[in-house]
Amino acid sequence: MTAQPARAERTGPETVLVMAGSPFKPSLVKGVFRNVTRMHVSRSAAWAATSVTRTVLTEIIDGARRAAAEDARKKLIPRDLLSAIGRNVEVEVGTKWYDHSPTFQRLNGVLYDAEGVVVPSRKRSRLRKPSAVVGAHRFEAGVKKLLRRQGVTAVPAMVRDLDGIASVFLTDLARDAAMVVREGGVKRFGTVTLEMPGEPAPPPFLEDSLLALSTRRGDRRTIGRDDILAATTIQLFGTIRQRALTEAREVTQSSPAG
Repeated sequence: MTAQPARAERTGPETVLVMAGSPFKPSLVKGVFRNVTRMHVSRSAAWAATSVTRTVLTEIIDGARRAAAEDARKKLIPRDLLSAIGRNVEVEVGTKWYDHSPTFQRLNGVLYDAEGVVVPSRKRSRLRKPSAVVGAHRFEAGVKKLLRRQGVTAVPAMVRDLDGIASVFLTDLARDAAMVVREGGVKRFGTVTLEMPGEPAPPPFLEDSLLALSTRRGDRRTIGRDDILAATTIQLFGTIRQRALTEAREVTQSSPAG
């Protein structure tokens, strides 16, 4: 899945980076960062975070879409989300949301009907409200755009889960980016490659790119694009990490790394 092309627009003395067709507004992304840190977030950093989140959500939706297709459905329901994550551990992100969502409480007796509506069960544990997650429910419009791009729709519970996962993932990304700034780089990182029997091995990741992100330059007051890329190496692994980094670089290539 390729990234949307980036283009630069001149507005007075400033060059504003515009990512055509972006489902998530950088202003919303910056709002999540403000809940985490007082550091300034550069424009290119906001676009990079937007791109990484889009890559992750697109992959999750694609997996859910394929699960729904097996039942000849184009409307996604919560069990499609569980199937997508179960089949691809690389997209298991924003896991703090799981504590707030009935979708991830199936082991406690939560079941869904054909429309994705929760079937009540006395065995279900008491859950905290989804609204308890800071920043949740900001990305519903963007989630619906991503769903439309893949030719599917989703029941409200599924949209809510994708919204919550995006919010929690961005919060975790913001925390890690702030840590990278404070510590002057990524102190620990690694590469994980998953291979499926009978399928060709994915192309090797550019280790030089990871090493380049392990030490940062710049002040300790601003989160820049490379800090987001470094945080991405912490949050993601495998082929989705490679794709997220590549697409984030592509959409910010006409903007300084800061």
